Amino acid sequence: MEIQNGSCLCGSVKYTLSAEPVVTRICWCRDCQYLAANGTVNMIVHSSSLNIEGELSTFTKAAESGNLIERRFCPSCGTHLFGNSSARPQFTVVRVGTLNNPSIVKPTANIWVGSAPNWACLNSELEQIEKQPAAPKPKQS
Repeated sequence: MEIQNGSCLCGSVKYTLSAEPVVTRICWCRDCQYLAANGTVNMIVHSSSLNIEGELSTFTKAAESGNLIERRFCPSCGTHLFGNSSARPQFTVVRVGTLNNPSIVKPTANIWVGSAPNWACLNSELEQIEKQPAAPKPKQS
């Protein structure tokens, strides 16, 4: 993947991603449903590959998994951009919809499908994971 850029709705926060995502998934946990009124499409990236410009506000909450999740969003327009888990500080979750070109990535799984509402459109071609998936495995070099 070439360098990708993204931003919040108002453009106050911009970011550059300089490496391939580790994994891209659609999350149906209740917290993501509160954020988007639907499932959210998320990339997990190495935190070191993400360069952020602009001020962010944060909200920290314990997730159903038991991990503390720090959600980072634009204080001006409220766009949720990033998330970090206390269990995996080396990774950052990036909301795919904030990429300038969200079509560059393709989800590989639906996660937390046990929390999805009965009207959810789950792509049957993707892996279906009931709750929290295992941590991404480091790529072999």
